[in-house]
This record gives sequence, structure tokens and C-alpha cells, in this order.
Amino acid sequence: MSVYERHTLSNGLRVLTAPLDHAQSVACYIMLSAGSRYEDASNRGIAHFAEHMFFKGTEKRPTARDLSMEVDKIGGEFNAFTSKEYTGYYIRCAGEQRDTALDVLVDMVRNSKFDSEELEREKGVIIEEMNMYFDTPRDYVGSMYEELVFGSNPLGWETLGTRETVSAATRETFMDYIGHWYTPPRMVVGVSGMVGNDLIPTLEGLLGDMSGNGKDRPAPAEVVSTPEPLVRVRQKDSDQANVCVGIPSYPLDHPDRYALQLLATVLGTGMSSRLFLEVRERRGLAYYVFAFNSSYTDAGTLVAQAGVDLKRAEEAVEVIAAEFRKLADEEVGSEELEKARSLAKGRFVLQTESPNGLILFGLRREVLEGKAAEPEELLAGLDAVTAEDVQRVAQDIIGGSGLRLALIGPFDDASKFERLLA
Repeated sequence: MSVYERHTLSNGLRVLTAPLDHAQSVACYIMLSAGSRYEDASNRGIAHFAEHMFFKGTEKRPTARDLSMEVDKIGGEFNAFTSKEYTGYYIRCAGEQRDTALDVLVDMVRNSKFDSEELEREKGVIIEEMNMYFDTPRDYVGSMYEELVFGSNPLGWETLGTRETVSAATRETFMDYIGHWYTPPRMVVGVSGMVGNDLIPTLEGLLGDMSGNGKDRPAPAEVVSTPEPLVRVRQKDSDQANVCVGIPSYPLDHPDRYALQLLATVLGTGMSSRLFLEVRERRGLAYYVFAFNSSYTDAGTLVAQAGVDLKRAEEAVEVIAAEFRKLADEEVGSEELEKARSLAKGRFVLQTESPNGLILFGLRREVLEGKAAEPEELLAGLDAVTAEDVQRVAQDIIGGSGLRLALIGPFDDASKFERLLA
């Protein structure tokens, strides 16, 4: 039996529902295939900036307070997020308040004022968000790493933009971006939990008259390909070195996506992962260490991250790099593979147990790949992976390409780290 139901409004806008009989709450989302990689050099940061401005008031609800009061009155939770390839707005509330939640969400996305005074005020907020981000090496090292992998392509840009582009943004900058990318073919409404009756007629009334095409695409990914290691060091006085070590991997729809997921799980998910045991437990090099695979529609990267002892940063990089190579050189044992499989499946089941987690999984697939996969499909995909598959994928992505390293700490010589990766 399907978990998701898919509908299409008269203008092509998709609706994804996931009814849960036991739920008393409802999660209402508007998600779009538009994010920071849909920007150009002149409007960097506009996807994230627009997300902020959608909360500042509409004609019907003129101020941020009016919007938040309306959501508070129905006991709702209200937020949004911007990534490189999608943007989402959501309200979670009691099921009987569904129509109010949808009305507020649609009003924001369709009728926000982008008031010039609010716009100027919010520039300061976003620049302070940048300052906080750049002053937090644990966060910023990931952006440095992605720039190393994707170069000057928008996939390699920081989602927040630059101080210059944020400061230069005008109301027209927002209207151009939204007019171009916030269109029915790029938009999916998601409703999960206590879905209720008459949802499609309600949404038809709210969104059925929207127009615009969705044919344009962002610039294709350009992975910086090299058999040699690539290293970028940002010198910063600190008590800890923050490192990312990784390699380009596969796009979202790759046939080996589930083998790659288990590869990342073996490497760095959980307290029994190889990196946690080797880097933290056996050697005491780090407090935090983990690895994950990050896939986009046309590119991907497998990356490990850690905060390590300054005096032993070279040892930490060497150990992490060795764990990458070991995956390509040696087949994962059956007990370790089954543990990783159970962990990946268990984390997924926990994620999709709630209305919010269930609809988010479906929406990401629907928005980015054009089809919401059933949870059973993911579980079956993980079950089908063999140890041979994991090693084959490891050899493919690790065997012929140089590792990338991004590092923040009081270091001025990148060459010694290059030698460790070679």
C-alpha cells in the first residue's frame, strides 16, 4: 500500500499527501526546487534572503507580528529553510487548523510585500548571521570544503551569499528571483498526518491561478576533478583544528545510491563507526567526528569532518585518509555490514515515524527527482546492498581521485597536509 498520494492542480502544481490515521496534528509544507545554486554572481544569497523576507508581512497580514500571531493563535510551529537545491516553508499544527495554516503559507509565498524599509533592516540581520557563521569553524569548514569540490560553480558557493551581494539587494532583486523560480511546475505542497477532507479543492482555490513555467535549470555542476590531493587552509587562532576530508561521489539518482549510503554509514555514522572508533576512541584525537554523503541532482561528495587536537592535526588527517582508502582496499565484513544496514534502516524509520519526517522524505524526492519514493523502496534498496557493492563503489569514487582537505586552524603551510593525502 502506498504511503504517499499524489495529486496535480489545474495549473500543474503538485500536491503530495501522507495521511496517518493515528495523527492528531498536520504538517503543511510548500517546497520548491529553487535554492542557492539557482543564483548568479550578482544575486548570491537571494534565495536565503528571500526566505527571511517572506516572514515580514503581506497585504492581508502587514507585519511579521501579524503573521506570527496568526500561527501562535492556532498553536502552530512556523519556520522555513533554504538549501542549495530546494527551499521549504512549513507550519505544523493541530489537524483541525489545517486550512488556516495553508492560508498563511500561501499568503506568505504569493503576497509578501518585500517592504523597502524591512529589506534594509534585514540586511543587517543577515550580515550578523554571516559573522556568526564565519566565526564558527565547525560550520564554516564545510563551506570551504564544498568550494574546494565544486569551485566557482554555484554549488560551491555559501548559501548566505556575500556581504556585497546582500548589501546591494533591492526589491527588484527579490521580485526577479521569485518571478523566475517560484512557479507551479517547481512547487510541491505537502500535507501529512491528519490530512482531512477537501484538501485539493482548498488548494485549487489558493494556488490554482498561479502561472509561470519551470523549464529553466541552474548551471550544471562542475566538479574539480584531479588525481592529486587538493588542500585549502584558513589560518585562524583557535584551540581546535576543524577538518573536512572527502572525495567527489554520485548524484542523487545514481543506481548505486544505497551502496554509497551504507559506505558512508560504515565510515562515519554512529558511535560504532570506523572513524569514531579509530579517531576518537582509540587515539583520542577528536571530540566529534562523523562522515556522510551529500548528493545533489547532478553531483555528490562523501566527506568526513572532525574537530581535532591542534598538536595532532597531521595525525588526524592521516588517520582519516587511511580509513577512506581502507574501504576501497578491503571488503567490509558481514557483521559490520549488517550493523550498518540496521543502523541506516533504523535511523530512517525513526525519521519517518512522524508526520513531519514522513512528508519531508517524500517532498525532497518529489521536488528534486520528480517522484516521491515510498519508504519501502528505500528499505528494500538498503537490503539489496552486498559487501561487494560497497567495495566496488569505494574503489570507484576513492580509487582514482585525490582526496580533498579543508582545514581551519593556526596553520600556514598547506604542503605538509598535501603530502599526508598523497
